[in-house]
Amino acid sequence: MNKQSDARNARTNHSTPQSLIQFQQSVFGTLIPELQRAVATEGYTTPTPIQEQCIQHLLEGRDLLGTAQTGTGKTAAFTLPLLQELNRTARRPRKGTPRALILAPTRELAAQIRESIRTYGRYLRLSSTVVFGGVNQGPQVKDLNRGVDILVATPGRLLDLIEQGYIFLDEVEIFILDEVDRMLDMGFIPDIKRVLSHVPEKRQTLFFSATMAPKIETLANTMVRNPIRVSISPEKPTLDSIEQKVLFVGKKNKDALLVSLLGDQQINKVLVFTQMKHVANRVVEKLSKVGINGVALHGNKSQAARTKALDGFKRDRFRVLVATDVAARGLDVDDITHVINYDLPLEAETYVHRIGRTARAGATGNAISFCCPEDGDNLKDIQGLLGKAVPADLDHSYHCDVAFRSGQPAARKPGRGITRQQQGPRNEGRFSHNRSRRAR
Repeated sequence: MNKQSDARNARTNHSTPQSLIQFQQSVFGTLIPELQRAVATEGYTTPTPIQEQCIQHLLEGRDLLGTAQTGTGKTAAFTLPLLQELNRTARRPRKGTPRALILAPTRELAAQIRESIRTYGRYLRLSSTVVFGGVNQGPQVKDLNRGVDILVATPGRLLDLIEQGYIFLDEVEIFILDEVDRMLDMGFIPDIKRVLSHVPEKRQTLFFSATMAPKIETLANTMVRNPIRVSISPEKPTLDSIEQKVLFVGKKNKDALLVSLLGDQQINKVLVFTQMKHVANRVVEKLSKVGINGVALHGNKSQAARTKALDGFKRDRFRVLVATDVAARGLDVDDITHVINYDLPLEAETYVHRIGRTARAGATGNAISFCCPEDGDNLKDIQGLLGKAVPADLDHSYHCDVAFRSGQPAARKPGRGITRQQQGPRNEGRFSHNRSRRAR
C-alpha cells in the first residue's frame, strides 16, 4: 500500500461509492480520520495481507512477531497503528527522549521508513527524525534536542549517540525492529542486545524478519511477550509479476552481454547487482565508455554519495544503478523496469530480495540473471528455493554451453555442443519483454 516502501495493492478513484465502501470495510476503516485521509491521499483503498492481519492487533497493543519481506506492505502495517497510538496519548516529547524507536539495518531503509512516517503522519502533530552513520551527526543531534516522538535509526549511530548522552530510551513505548535477518547478516545482533538494555521492559514490541532462522527465533523470544504471529510469503505473488530469465555466459563476456542488452531502450530503468564493490565501479566505467549513463551504489561510498546516486536514479538522471546487496533490501523505486544479476548472489534468498526491486507498486517487471560456469551451484540453489527452473534464454550472442551445462544439467543442450560464440552472433541482445507495461 505504501508507495515509498511497499507494494501497491490497489489504486482506485475515491469519488466512487464502491471505493469508499471498500475502504470503510477494511482495516483502514478502523483508523482515525487523519490517517484515513493520508491513506486516501496516497490513492489506496485495499490493504495488503500483512496490513489486514497486523493493524487491528497492533491497535490493541499486542506484541507481534512477523515473517515478511519488503514489498509486502509491511512499513505501512506498522507505521499506521504506531501513529494512531502515539496520537492517542499525545504529549510533548522531551529532549533526546523518543516515545517510539524503529531499528533498521541500512541507511537507505531507515530513511525510507522515516519518509513513510512523514507521508502517513502529514495530518498529525507528531515529530520524527532518522539517525544513521556516514554523515555529520550535527543535524541529527539538533533534531533530537528539539524532542521527537518517533526515532528511526541504524544500530551503530544510535549507540554512538546514546554513549554521547544525546539519546535516552527510557520512555520508549513502542519498539520496532525491521529486517532482523539482515541485521544478523551484518553483525548487528550484539548491538541490538545493547539497545535492549536501554529500553523499558514494559513496551509494545514488533519484530519483523524475512526469515526466521533458529538464532533469530531465539532473539525474538527474548523480546516479545505473548505475540501475535504473522507470516506473509510474498514470493509467489511477487514472482508471478516478474518475467525471469537466465542467460548463460562466459565471465569475460559479461560486460559485452550487458551492453548488448542495454541496447534495447525498453530496458529503460535498470538495477544491476554485483557481488563486489570494485566490480560495481568497473561496470559503471564500462557503461560510461559506450555512452550509457550509470552510477554505482555500495558501502565504500560516503552517505552523501549514496544519497546522490539513489536520488539521481529515482529522478531518471541515471538510467542504470549498479549496486551491491546494500540495495537488495530497503530500496523502493516504483518504476524499475529490469533487475539484472550481473553476478548471481551467493545465497538463494538474496535472489528473491534482489528481483523484488522490480514489479513494485503493482507493476510488472523483468529479472535477467547472468550465469557463468562457476555459478552453476548458485543457480541450482535459487531454482531449489523457487521450486522451479528459471527460464533460460539461449538465443543470445554470448551464450556459453559450459555455463549452460553447469546450471541446467537436465535441460536440452542447444547447437549439439557448439557454443553460440562458435556459431557467431545471432540476434544480439534479444530479450522477450512484457508488453503490458504502461508507456513511459
